[in-house]
Amino acid sequence: MSGFRVFDPDPATLCWAQAAHRVALELARDPAIRAENLRHADTWFVGVDALPNDPDGSIGGMPLHGPWVDFIEPPDHWHRAQLSIVYPGYPGQDPSESDANHRFRINRHAAHVDGLLPEGAARRRYLREPHGFILGLPLNQAGAAPLMVWPGSHRIMGDALRRAIGDSAPETVDLTEAYGAARRRVFEAIEPVQVLAGPGQATLLHRHLLHGVAPWAKGTTAPPEGRMIAYFRPQIAASAWLNG
Repeated sequence: MSGFRVFDPDPATLCWAQAAHRVALELARDPAIRAENLRHADTWFVGVDALPNDPDGSIGGMPLHGPWVDFIEPPDHWHRAQLSIVYPGYPGQDPSESDANHRFRINRHAAHVDGLLPEGAARRRYLREPHGFILGLPLNQAGAAPLMVWPGSHRIMGDALRRAIGDSAPETVDLTEAYGAARRRVFEAIEPVQVLAGPGQATLLHRHLLHGVAPWAKGTTAPPEGRMIAYFRPQIAASAWLNG
């Protein structure tokens, strides 16, 4: 089991992506919204909760649907999707970003497991957002800055996190060391692969899968608005996140 799946183009998913793309273009042109969301020297529009889809997931009258629905447990309420836009030059370096963190973003594609957030000056990691799954819906056709995944890494990461948490409440445990050590094991054992998909397709990631974004390579292409993907990451109970 690789921990991810790319679905073939589907008419219903394409209609949703086209509607979301129209909304995304307007959002990305708004100066105030851009100022709130630009990171890494203005090369990434982070867009968390930026896409104004309805609670049933629909946007612009287009329902959220596709073959991926048979592989998930849909939430009762779909959160506002993240609108992730990458621009040429990604990743730039923000003044607040250390050289080491910037190198990791370039060389390791900022590999991470979603929901384990660094807190405080020491950046200790705790489970703060227990996602059930990660559903990516490309909004335009782009070959630049692809999603990168480490196939099978969800098994290594999940086993390490379960051992570290044991019988404790997952959200109370400092996972910094366990997470870092497991990530290093993944890097030693697994080569990352790029995931390319276009409008009408969907990518589904296991919640423990190590993933990131490759730098914008010279010669790769994307539309003028940048590479756009919408992400849904519904939250579940911490105990369910840990044991799945």
